[in-house]
Amino acid sequence: MTRVAAIDCGTNSIRLLVADCDPATGELVDLDRRMTIVRLGQGVDRTGRLAPEALERTFAACREYAEIIKEHGAERLRFVATSASRDAENRDDFVRGVMDILGVEPEVISGDQEAEFSFTGATRELAEHDHLPKPYLVVDIGGGSTEFVVGEEHVRAARSVDVGCVRMTERHLVRDGVVSDPPTEEQVAAMRADIEAALDLAELTVPLREAHTLVGLAGSVTTVSAIAQELPEYDSARIHHSRVSHDRVREITEWLLRSTHAERAAVPSMHPGRVDVIAAGALVLLAIMERIGAEEVVVSEHDILDGIAWSVA
Repeated sequence: MTRVAAIDCGTNSIRLLVADCDPATGELVDLDRRMTIVRLGQGVDRTGRLAPEALERTFAACREYAEIIKEHGAERLRFVATSASRDAENRDDFVRGVMDILGVEPEVISGDQEAEFSFTGATRELAEHDHLPKPYLVVDIGGGSTEFVVGEEHVRAARSVDVGCVRMTERHLVRDGVVSDPPTEEQVAAMRADIEAALDLAELTVPLREAHTLVGLAGSVTTVSAIAQELPEYDSARIHHSRVSHDRVREITEWLLRSTHAERAAVPSMHPGRVDVIAAGALVLLAIMERIGAEEVVVSEHDILDGIAWSVA
């Protein structure tokens, strides 16, 4: 076993995994897995820069994670940064801050690399489920971008497009600095048009419709699963490898788009940091399912973070 630490810093959240990995057997044992909403991508789509307060929230989480990594005695650490820090003019401020706290340089990876990690993390254990037909389509709906990966044991084709729950919310659902509560039909239509255009772009390089099993990753998808199961609280064990039908995803998405902030916040499994962006994330998932004709989505709690951990091991 090799004890490793992996950090995934996205547009909306930063996550840590400390795990013991055995590459020979394919076993990965979690020691600590946690997530903090930091909204690093706050305003990036509009300003092109990382906001000072967003950087400070992220650095505060990094300081907390540094203590956890030290306590567990991880031998190796890899820090991967995704969409928001790719887009920002002042990403050097982000890099310097992370290096000062954690002693490693954050790797601002490409969308294709992001997709590769997501596919590995999500599908490594699906090989045990013979009833899930291949090829898989893995979709990772993040804050700033969504990754599409088609493959069997290995990636066949991948593409990252700039639609995510934070980016779509800020671009279409915010008026005068406030998220519409609920959004208008015109706002939803504009958001849907953006998502459909992104799917057209993804299909230029990824054969989305050839997939036989749709695997959904990240907070928007796992939250939809929690709502579908009417969980009294967020429960990773019950969410991991759960299945949500197309009809149920449509019902939940329609409710989220017509609900108020207070109604969404009252959902017991809803993380406070997702209340304002979950409707956009759910709409991305629904549009994908409709595009490929998927009857259900298999939900995975294992994703890019697990892929990063395997890359270290």
